[in-house]
Amino acid sequence: MSTDATPVETPHPDAPTIAADPAVEPRIRLDSIDAYRGLVMFLMMAEVLRLGAMARNFPGDGFWAFLAHHQDHVEWTGCVVHDMIQPSFSFLVGVALPFSIAARIAKGQGRGLMTLHALWRGLVLVLLGVFLRSVGRPQTYWTFEDTLSQIGLGYPILFWLGWRSRKVQGIALAVVLVGYWLLFAAYPTPGPDFDYPAHGVPADWPHLATGFEAHWNKNSNAAWAFDVWFLNLFPREKPFAYNGGGYATLSFIPTLGTMILGLLAGGLLKEKRPPWSKVGLLAAAGVVATILGLGLGAAGLCPVVKRIWTPSWALYSGGFCLLTLAAFYAVMDVIGLKSWAFPLRVIGMNSIAAYCLAHLIEGFIVDAFRTHLGPDAFKVFGEAYEPFVQGVATLSVLWIILFWMYRRRLFLKV
Repeated sequence: MSTDATPVETPHPDAPTIAADPAVEPRIRLDSIDAYRGLVMFLMMAEVLRLGAMARNFPGDGFWAFLAHHQDHVEWTGCVVHDMIQPSFSFLVGVALPFSIAARIAKGQGRGLMTLHALWRGLVLVLLGVFLRSVGRPQTYWTFEDTLSQIGLGYPILFWLGWRSRKVQGIALAVVLVGYWLLFAAYPTPGPDFDYPAHGVPADWPHLATGFEAHWNKNSNAAWAFDVWFLNLFPREKPFAYNGGGYATLSFIPTLGTMILGLLAGGLLKEKRPPWSKVGLLAAAGVVATILGLGLGAAGLCPVVKRIWTPSWALYSGGFCLLTLAAFYAVMDVIGLKSWAFPLRVIGMNSIAAYCLAHLIEGFIVDAFRTHLGPDAFKVFGEAYEPFVQGVATLSVLWIILFWMYRRRLFLKV
């Protein structure tokens, strides 16, 4: 953790900047990346608003129903706003990598030392994910499907690719996505006697596919079979049979594909070319990737499923990430409209701290409010609004903590 007292205007040591190099632009700050990351983390932290509870408190109200719909995950195929949190966070890891490598080179770090750091960072992210999932459980909860663990598993490979040419990175992206598609396509589809209810899937679940798409059915696919073997190698309360949401360890492979898309985008931003040209290329790539992902799903070749991170999902969601990055970059770093995004940058510059705070101290904050303001502290607008008021109060405290860290240059790094 950095604790120096340098004025806040000085860039964060790992913040996206462009190093002095004749092949790239002068050293500048890309506030768009911090702001985009801040938006992603805000959406994750905003789960405390409990919009689903608000929709239940106001049945038939379209406003709350719409917000609640986009603060939940789709059951299987498709996408809502909340489904874009994990791919965006993964994508931005790739975007920031070229700048991080350049910054470390500028500080005189050798490639060997940076490689050791990348391996260490991957391990810490995996174990941090396990730790956060184990909070409140009687023993360590060894699963690897959450955002941090998925990024950590793929990060050393991403770092290795960060030193390679764009051509090699593009080939790696194709190999990752096509290879993962072949893994699922080659695994036998569940037979007519497969007991779906015994694997957490109702027999009449409307999202069960038939034909070729059945290779990607919930808790009966190649990644599920791997986890039945792999996760039972760890000490468990009871043998692992399935993940209730259908999530899988091997999703880190196509997640790596999402990070490679980010790596390619970061390499483009780092190039010396007209800014609006970068915006256009990012937007064009985003449109192509989104259409390709949707097309694979529509053709029945690969359903668009976030929970198992199908290759079509990696392309579809990655396309939206490219479009969002293009918009942030155009508005903030090309046009120069930045002040509006300051609250997001406060979050985005301390994303690991934001992630941990959101998972660890929500209950403490709520209890503290009720201890000092009374049990009805959140009923100021009536009982129906209590979940939302509680969420706003909690979210405000989380942001104030991050702002305090920002002002004092306390940045939690891995």
